[in-house]
Amino acid sequence: MEKVADVLARKYPQFNTATPDCLVSDALYQMCCENVEYLIVLEDERFLGVITHHDIASKVLFDHRPLNKIIVKEFMNTTLPVATSENSLEYCMQLIERYNARHIAIFDDFDFKGVVSSHDLMQQALTRNENLESSWEVRQGYPWS
Repeated sequence: MEKVADVLARKYPQFNTATPDCLVSDALYQMCCENVEYLIVLEDERFLGVITHHDIASKVLFDHRPLNKIIVKEFMNTTLPVATSENSLEYCMQLIERYNARHIAIFDDFDFKGVVSSHDLMQQALTRNENLESSWEVRQGYPWS
């Protein structure tokens, strides 16, 4: 059974971070430059939350304030489900479904390890499926022969 540690190892290290005092316009620019959909908000290496494209589109734009006047701390998502690196990918998928979340914060003994997104889980599942299919023997002809 695959674990969250496998996903984190594939995507580690994560450089898509921002500070809580960063402007939303700068965070959005950083997301575009790094081609990511979220930034991890850290303060003194302590995890505070994430800010996503979705947060900006659904919360910030409806506030009718310029993006260069709003700080990330005001609109970041701080209520993420939490898992450990030893949890299974299936457990994380259940968390995403149960909490209607897109990201899961990963901690080991209060030590922040990273963020796993629903996209990461889907990509890992598809990769595992491709490996299984490539190991199957290809049969030619009729199935009964």
